[in-house]
Amino acid sequence: MAPIAKDALKKLLGELPFTAEIYWLLRQRGKPIASRFSLKHLQSHLPELVAQATELRQTARPGKKIFIFATLHYWIEHAAVLGLSLAAEGHQVTLGFLPYSDWQADITRFDLRRQNVYARKVLAGAAPLLENVSFLNGKVSYTALPPEVIKIVEQVSEYDTQYTLQVEEVDTQSDVYKLRYERNLEAARMALAYLRANRPSLVIVPNGTIQELGVVYRIARYLKIPAITYEFGDQRQRIWLAQNGEVMRQETDALWKARSAVPFTEQQFERVKALFAARQRGAVWENFARLWQATSAQGGSEARKALGLDDRPVVLLATNVLGDSLTLGRQVFSKNMAEWISRTVQYFAGRPDVQLVIRVHPGEVLVHGQSMAAVVKEVFPHLPEHIRLIGPKEQVNTYDLIEVADLGLVYTTTVGLEMAMSGVPVIVAGQTHYRGRGFTFDPDSWVTYLKTLGSMLHNPEAYRLTREQVESAWHYAYSFFFEYPRPFPWHLVQMWEDYSERPLTKVFSEEGKAMYGDTFRYLAGEPLDWTKVDGE
Repeated sequence: MAPIAKDALKKLLGELPFTAEIYWLLRQRGKPIASRFSLKHLQSHLPELVAQATELRQTARPGKKIFIFATLHYWIEHAAVLGLSLAAEGHQVTLGFLPYSDWQADITRFDLRRQNVYARKVLAGAAPLLENVSFLNGKVSYTALPPEVIKIVEQVSEYDTQYTLQVEEVDTQSDVYKLRYERNLEAARMALAYLRANRPSLVIVPNGTIQELGVVYRIARYLKIPAITYEFGDQRQRIWLAQNGEVMRQETDALWKARSAVPFTEQQFERVKALFAARQRGAVWENFARLWQATSAQGGSEARKALGLDDRPVVLLATNVLGDSLTLGRQVFSKNMAEWISRTVQYFAGRPDVQLVIRVHPGEVLVHGQSMAAVVKEVFPHLPEHIRLIGPKEQVNTYDLIEVADLGLVYTTTVGLEMAMSGVPVIVAGQTHYRGRGFTFDPDSWVTYLKTLGSMLHNPEAYRLTREQVESAWHYAYSFFFEYPRPFPWHLVQMWEDYSERPLTKVFSEEGKAMYGDTFRYLAGEPLDWTKVDGE
């Protein structure tokens, strides 16, 4: 059968009741479908997981009514293991899901229903510890949604489009926006109906900012249901948590309030120093999986020579990757990051008394969206001699640039924190986690930004950070990298490798509880206590 005819047939069958389900039963005979949507690892480990959770639950006290939501096969697998873990601790857990394998590619209703029946078959193996609810099967009312819910759908769809296309300007008529709006709207209808009818004590959602994950989190908060969001960074055996907040916003107010008054020890200083030494030389360190620099540091003098920098003050502008989750909705006074860069470059075009070095994030080599280099070239196809543009592929180490910088400009990148740790005064233009901690300059309007910039360029040396500010930056870096991430046994990326090393019985042993017990309590809604961290 020709591909076009086959797709047309699937589209027709997808609208007929039970066709996909009967096809799956007769043709697949209960086997996984030929699709990226695979729960094979969960399926193979489920008997062991259920047996261990059942045994652990026998001595657990009755807990809360918890609803976990996930979409995309890898998040569903991870959420199922998390759900069984919470069930082992006595909680009544339901896993709601949508059986998508891709957030940006369309899928016929027929194939989606096949994936749905497959997922339900696999997840049924977790009963009775883990109830599963497919948001594809739910009955919803198609009456008009409240305006607040429509705004939720529009906001998340805009974020999804920015994230997918790696753009800041969103065309609501684009195919990506329309697809994301349609899926987010259906998720909102289902979440609203389900959570109203089956109100849980707590909702847990991965990420909580984008895709249907972001919709369900926001619907829970709209209904005033406590909600936890979680994500994973670079470190193995660590998880980011947020209670009644979007974890990707990395809100560290409570953390820093609790930890800033605790003395910063020499041992902690040495640990941060070792981490950043590894970042400077482009090496992996401890349980961090990311390689931050492709080129090891050569020293500031070599960077000056390579870039042809003279004795005029040097301003380092470090960009983020466009569309990264850590930039979505982070504007403070600019429309977006591109506008901030564009207007900043225009400002410096009239300041030949200083040298501007624009470091485009090396991570851009891995993405397909608009480069910040293109934003700069739109303003000046031929840059003035005192402005240098370093592309993402250029073999220049960012830490060499920090060494020669007299002033730093950032949106939300961690490079701003690292510059402050080196004593370099930094102006932060976006809403990032280290903004307002006392060691950066944080304008909230264009007027304040340009005024601050002008004052600092007049006498850069007068704005070098004090010893106390530098020490505070180092202390904050320790808290952010080593105390903000909570101990957790299974990273999303190495889920099953981690589980093989740390099954439920090990995680909930006395030794395991000493390491992970607080994290599971926080996931179950117990208020985060930042006064208590590893080893305290």
